[in-house]
Amino acid sequence: MTPETIEGYGVRLRPCHLGDVPDVVAGCADPETRRFMPLLPDPYDADAARWWITEGAPAAWAAGGAAYTIADPATDRLLGSIGLTRLSAERAMYEIGYWVGPAARGRGVATAATRLLTERAFAAGAARLELLTRVDNVASQRIALACGYRHEGVRRAAGTDGDGVRQDLIAWVRLADDPPGPVARLLPDLPDGRLTDGVVTLRPVEPADTDALFRLHSLPEVVANRVPPAPPERAALARRCRLAASRWLAGEAADLAILDAATGTVTGGCALFYDEPATGQAMIGYSLLPEARGRGLAARTVRLVAGWAFGIGVARLWAGTRPDNVASQRVLERAGFRREGLLRGRLPGPDGTRVDSVVYGRLAADEN
Repeated sequence: MTPETIEGYGVRLRPCHLGDVPDVVAGCADPETRRFMPLLPDPYDADAARWWITEGAPAAWAAGGAAYTIADPATDRLLGSIGLTRLSAERAMYEIGYWVGPAARGRGVATAATRLLTERAFAAGAARLELLTRVDNVASQRIALACGYRHEGVRRAAGTDGDGVRQDLIAWVRLADDPPGPVARLLPDLPDGRLTDGVVTLRPVEPADTDALFRLHSLPEVVANRVPPAPPERAALARRCRLAASRWLAGEAADLAILDAATGTVTGGCALFYDEPATGQAMIGYSLLPEARGRGLAARTVRLVAGWAFGIGVARLWAGTRPDNVASQRVLERAGFRREGLLRGRLPGPDGTRVDSVVYGRLAADEN
């Protein structure tokens, strides 16, 4: 690639120049930028910006990569920065990265610039592009999907935070012969961000739900139905809440908080796991805090999730309960599920024992 100006999708990519210094400083000193780019100089001042423009960016080009300013086509003013790092010349592999200044966020600038540079890179001979995101950088994960990058896996401890602590990174990859984006998602967003029937409201799990869900999953009767049947560690549950949005985007699970629609109080949790995408089968699990039980909230929750799941293409839902969990079996039956059989010794029990699982199923074609 050569440092020439390109335009498309409402943005301009051009070489950096010294007139960009004030906007580079404003963008790279911004706390949100620094949160995901912890290796930037601190403080980030005009000297750091001038170094990047006169030495850092030219070095990126000399190494076979690219370093562009993202500019407004109407004013040529800097909106952010985007570039490529060559990972392997022999394999034609590159990593793409970007940042967008505070004033330009929420306008699709990063998506437009990523799409434009991706097309340019493939036209210039790249075979594989990687976009690495922090597990909590949901905005960048959405950009990756919108630009045709597919979730490829997690690179453990591949990055660092501002304190030097190792952080996992998610690898999103697009190949030269992949179709253009956006990538179809197994688990789309909920309509309007939530499901509700006026009594129960379901929304995606958030980090702030950690305390309520830790209390829920530490209850003895809930622990007995966990796999394995052991109390959770709070750090592990906090991580689950922190990564819930990322796992949803990757199509692994729709992790939901159950709320009292009138008060907004978290009353339990529910999760949909798309365990067999090839056959259109997904599994549902749920549990309520003691103060929310006996009010029909669990059956309402299951019906809401089932309706949404069938609407996005799931053909079959299933759930398993312990043979002695009669309350959960009644919930499933009230929600239109049918008892299908018993799987002997399916689940790990305490002290190395095995526990049977009663299987319930519901098809999209079934009447509720």
